[in-house]
Amino acid sequence: MNPLLIPEAYIIGAQPLCSQLAGLSKGQKKLCQLYQDHMQYIGEGAKTGIRECQFQFRHRRWNCSTVDNSSVFGRVMQIGSRETAFTYAISAAGVVNAVSRACREGELSSCGCSRAARPKDLPRDWLWGGCGDNLNYGYRFSKEFVDAREREKTYAKGSIESARILMNIHNNEAGRRAVSDLAHVSCKCHGVSGSCSLKTCWLQLADFRKVGDLLKEKYDSAAAMKLNSRGKLVQMNNKFNPPTGQDLLYIDPSPDYCMVNKTTGSLGTQGRLCNKTSEGMDGCALMCCGRGYDQFKATLVERCHCKFHWCCYVKCKRCSRVVDQFVCK
Repeated sequence: MNPLLIPEAYIIGAQPLCSQLAGLSKGQKKLCQLYQDHMQYIGEGAKTGIRECQFQFRHRRWNCSTVDNSSVFGRVMQIGSRETAFTYAISAAGVVNAVSRACREGELSSCGCSRAARPKDLPRDWLWGGCGDNLNYGYRFSKEFVDAREREKTYAKGSIESARILMNIHNNEAGRRAVSDLAHVSCKCHGVSGSCSLKTCWLQLADFRKVGDLLKEKYDSAAAMKLNSRGKLVQMNNKFNPPTGQDLLYIDPSPDYCMVNKTTGSLGTQGRLCNKTSEGMDGCALMCCGRGYDQFKATLVERCHCKFHWCCYVKCKRCSRVVDQFVCK
């Protein structure tokens, strides 16, 4: 059932909240009015995606700090780069993840546990049911809400703006598919003394770190696209296999992110920590873009000499040590 067709979900008095939320388009505000109880989980899902983005790119010049997380879906990057593609995909994935789990936990009025069909390869004597993550509902609601912003925009066919809309919608879908593709069957044993004579199984979403890892792989192999004469996105280099619905697409080359640039959303790398001994992207040579770096002493405080006490906690001491740290000029 399309969640937009459930009039009982309309909540009187939601208008003030929805009109005050920053970053929502007209269509998203309408959905907010209909599904006010969803908004907390949409926000949590978007922030989960942003945190995962910052983890995946923590050692890169672009470390996802350009994403405006003060609003649900505000954007500061104006170019259609592969970094932008990843941002859209991971944010949409975060919303699917959060809404699907909120359904399972009984937090939303218009959905409950998963009603996914029993897998054909599940052994006959295993029970199918339990209370699984409602991926079907989370997927559809994310599609309605997240894509609403893009669907509302009207630009001339063949324009660069229309290309960006096609890119954003595709990458939103790629993020949702990553969550769907990684969902799996989880089972619990029943029986005397753990004999596992009976099993109950249900649909469960993967840990979101796996979603981030998968989308990071898609980022590394993202396809460069361009508009053709019919206003459709086509691959720029025909030597490669055509991208699928799970792949990320971009239309603009990435800047180097070395210096502050409001147009691209780059914050630059000045003041970033770097690894003096690394030859990778986290190394001072690449991270600092040839500007050099400063060295200073820093005191790190860590947990140490941890002991397990019966029952049931771990007690640790706090140890400090002085280390050399390097910061880009």
